[in-house]
Amino acid sequence: MTTALLHFPDEAAPARRLAEAAGLAAHVVERHRFPDEELKLRLPFAAPKAIPETLVLYRSLDRPNDKLIELLLITRHARAQGATRLVLVAPYLAYMRQDIAFAPGEIVSQTIIGGFLAELFDAVITVDPHLHRIARLDQAIPLAHAVALSGAERLAALIAEKREAPLLLGPDEEALQWVRQAAAATGFEHGVCRKVRHGDREVAVELPALDVRGRAVVLMDDVASSGHTLARAAERLRAAGAASVDVAITHALFAGDALAVLQAAGVGEVWSTDCIAHSSNAIAMAPVLASALQDVVTAPRPKR
Repeated sequence: MTTALLHFPDEAAPARRLAEAAGLAAHVVERHRFPDEELKLRLPFAAPKAIPETLVLYRSLDRPNDKLIELLLITRHARAQGATRLVLVAPYLAYMRQDIAFAPGEIVSQTIIGGFLAELFDAVITVDPHLHRIARLDQAIPLAHAVALSGAERLAALIAEKREAPLLLGPDEEALQWVRQAAAATGFEHGVCRKVRHGDREVAVELPALDVRGRAVVLMDDVASSGHTLARAAERLRAAGAASVDVAITHALFAGDALAVLQAAGVGEVWSTDCIAHSSNAIAMAPVLASALQDVVTAPRPKR
């Protein structure tokens, strides 16, 4: 059975790290945008029946709207050309936060996008998906191989190298799962703040009942977008006497001026995994992804 990995030019570095770790050939998808915003894609398998039987597509789904169309075009074409197993490695999954209707008439995007991916792929591998009201990824993406990995332990190892006996804090209650996992791997003290949201960029943060005076504190979360929740937590920590405040996150979305917002709030270092390409990337997820990919590729093929 032949297997190959496809990636786009903007994600060449992490995709090639994964291909090397998994022992796969890596190929680039050519992408052209027409003036009317339509996309034209070209796969590097031009000869008849040249497409591999198993095709692994590496595409992190930050800024997702064009990328979801890319997935649709590639998978439909690949199936028609003879690919029999399609695996998506999406280190970041989009549209997972809207998991219930918070107001009448709201569309629950998590199950819709999850169902869309399940129709296209035989397996999906991701890292720290934003799941808070369900326990397993396959409840959002109904596949036998819907694999959710975590960057918490790799970030914890980095924190242990950078800071001595730090306090690990989640900026809100939803971050507890990642902070707890990192604390279990290192033995560091941990806790979570309490967040009250007033809008996309307006939040208030209350610190836990822990003495932070003179402490090196590392704020941990799965994703940072506007940076405002982390910034409010950092401001409270510095005001309470923390010696330093750093940030460790899995997904560095960092929209707009998010990094400047963190720096203004007193954050020192920002460390992220390479699940989303960003200047703060400090941890490669390729070893973890390659292990999961090997398990998926060698598993019996589920019936569709």
